[in-house]
Amino acid sequence: MKYYLAVDIGASSGRHLVGWEENGELRTREVFRFPNGVREENGHLVWDMPALAGYVREGIDKALREFGSIESFAIDTWGVDYVLMRGDEPVPPFYAYRDGRTEKIIGEVHKAVPFEELYRRTGCQFQPFNTVYQLYEDKVSGRLEGVTGLLMVPEYLMWTLTGVKAREYTNATTQGLISAETGAFDTEITDKLGLPRCLFPELSAPGTVIGEYRGIRAVLCATHDTGSAVEGIPMEGSEPYISSGTWSLLGVKTEKPITDEGSMAANYSNEGGVGYNRYQKNIMGMWLINRLRAELCPDTDFGAITEMARQSKNTAAVDAAAQEFLAPESMVRAFDAATGGALKTPGDYFNCAVRSLALGYKKALEDLERNTGRTYSKLYIVGGGARNTYLNELTQEATGKTVVALPIEATAMGNLAVQMRVN
Repeated sequence: MKYYLAVDIGASSGRHLVGWEENGELRTREVFRFPNGVREENGHLVWDMPALAGYVREGIDKALREFGSIESFAIDTWGVDYVLMRGDEPVPPFYAYRDGRTEKIIGEVHKAVPFEELYRRTGCQFQPFNTVYQLYEDKVSGRLEGVTGLLMVPEYLMWTLTGVKAREYTNATTQGLISAETGAFDTEITDKLGLPRCLFPELSAPGTVIGEYRGIRAVLCATHDTGSAVEGIPMEGSEPYISSGTWSLLGVKTEKPITDEGSMAANYSNEGGVGYNRYQKNIMGMWLINRLRAELCPDTDFGAITEMARQSKNTAAVDAAAQEFLAPESMVRAFDAATGGALKTPGDYFNCAVRSLALGYKKALEDLERNTGRTYSKLYIVGGGARNTYLNELTQEATGKTVVALPIEATAMGNLAVQMRVN
């Protein structure tokens, strides 16, 4: 029996899952889970990268103890964020995408390269935390002085294990700097912004073996977690999907990027997949419910919260994509401001959040169908949010699509699938 290890790290937790093929089916077992989250440091939101690296090692050690031999491992995480390097020394702090440091320089970036040009060249949707804006802020603040390279978060964690600095395609496409035409870094953009070329080397494809750790081969999966999640969906044909976690990533596989004006107006992104383009949009996801729960009823389980939402008769809704919900000091106060104080009970807040997400999915799907010129009948939902039966019901009602909810570890399954194809 050959065993493979997927290390899947999200914004709030990480997990190590061992996978193997048995009777023609992929079997998995979680062997280790650990916490993650941003913390405040000198007025900024940062990741604890040394802690993450320690957890990754601890989970690999545990997998080896339980299974004896592991063929390969791969790591996936969220996109956008990175670690600057000076030689073999990482450059702290390790800023998190929810930090607001880019707000003051977005206009400067667009003055050097208008957003219309950025979108036409890269097809990357506007998000204030895109890597292109983070790097420009690094330049303005002097953090790029003496820097010799950059590693996205999963690449950095792989380097701490293997000593190999490899850059992977799917995660690079979250940066807002990859040419939609060539699939390589667009040096015309980086030169206009005055960013060092050493930060933008050649990219490796998912499935590349880059080294080893403790006798286990290190493989690049689709290191952007959504890229792995889409690869892990047991989908018939090409239908829209939602990878539902902290964020809801709604999209569809296409043969090539779509970078027209309609896509730009709808703020759709084009990101790398395993042999295809992911035409998708970041929509606020379970973050809303998680933060409301933390303030209103932290000891209540999510099943009870779902029922509280279902029982509420309040029909208020908000624009879930609005900036005020990205990282508010109080999510409750953000909802109060957006609804004019219409929400009275915890159930009202949760119902408002769920209804708002479903309506956001409806609008995004309408834009997707218009821009792709296709009408779809199904909507696949995977990830933690797929367990929210009330949200699934409202989404089916709002969109008119048949919702196929698969509460599976799609990201880990996609991570494993890429590894298993290497052999």
